[in-house]
Amino acid sequence: MEDQPNYDDIIKQLQEKYEKIDQDTDDHLYGLLYSKPITYWDYIQTDALLNLQIQRTTLPDEMVFIAYHQINELIFKMILWEMSQVAEKENLDVTYFENKLMRISRYFDMLSTSFNIMREGMEVEQYMKFRYTLTPASGFQSAQYRFIEFASTELINLIDYRFRSSINRDTPYTYAFEHLYWQAAGKDHKTGKKSTLLINFEKRYKDEFLRFMENYNTKNLWTRFKELPEADQNDEDLVKAMRHYDYTVNVTWVMAHYNAAVHYIESGLGDGEATGGSDWKKYMHPKYQRRIFFPDLWTEEELKNWGNNIK
Repeated sequence: MEDQPNYDDIIKQLQEKYEKIDQDTDDHLYGLLYSKPITYWDYIQTDALLNLQIQRTTLPDEMVFIAYHQINELIFKMILWEMSQVAEKENLDVTYFENKLMRISRYFDMLSTSFNIMREGMEVEQYMKFRYTLTPASGFQSAQYRFIEFASTELINLIDYRFRSSINRDTPYTYAFEHLYWQAAGKDHKTGKKSTLLINFEKRYKDEFLRFMENYNTKNLWTRFKELPEADQNDEDLVKAMRHYDYTVNVTWVMAHYNAAVHYIESGLGDGEATGGSDWKKYMHPKYQRRIFFPDLWTEEELKNWGNNIK
């Protein structure tokens, strides 16, 4: 265990720290006389956190639904935190990349196995009642999940398969945005009219999405991987980590979500429609949208059968 610096060394280091930002060390030390000792609940902001679960109904299982989705959003935040470090890392190397990627994958592994909390943790009858108070909201509107997608791969891999031939590096971001794979879930497939679900989502986040898309266009995980020396791109452990992440996010996690939705939406107690009115089966199932972050790391056969025979 490394020895802690003595008192004189600590004072010297503090002086150096505050001099760098043109601050008086004595002022900061004097302020410590009046500062409160930290507590767990203050540091974690427990009271604030536990007051964020606001039910819209009197049905007790709605609390499970709210808390579970808030936990998901916190995990998404942790994932994006790790992604940003890879994006900004100078002199990126195999070890750093793989370690960060496996952190991210473990978060998604946890998310994938956690869907039983909802599937087995809410009575179908209760869910099929309180879900109507959520219309037209939907998990589709998770902005952080969209950020994760943008930070994972090049935009072309998120474009609706039908329009990929019309997209290239010179395509305006606004055009690419209108042809992202998930746009189809929020539009009438005959008229192209946007649903309230999609209109509300874009009104709140479109500007942020466009800025994020441009920002991560040259530093997403896939682009950063391809910047590595060829030998590093062929590193067995890194390739394995990349493939694991890709499959976990775009097949395993998606199908866990899909099966939980089927359990409730097709229970026979409702109309079989998603709260936001999206074509949820085609939006969610990987065999339709073929969301693949790192296509070059899969064989032709694997790409051809992506999402097939998955239940």
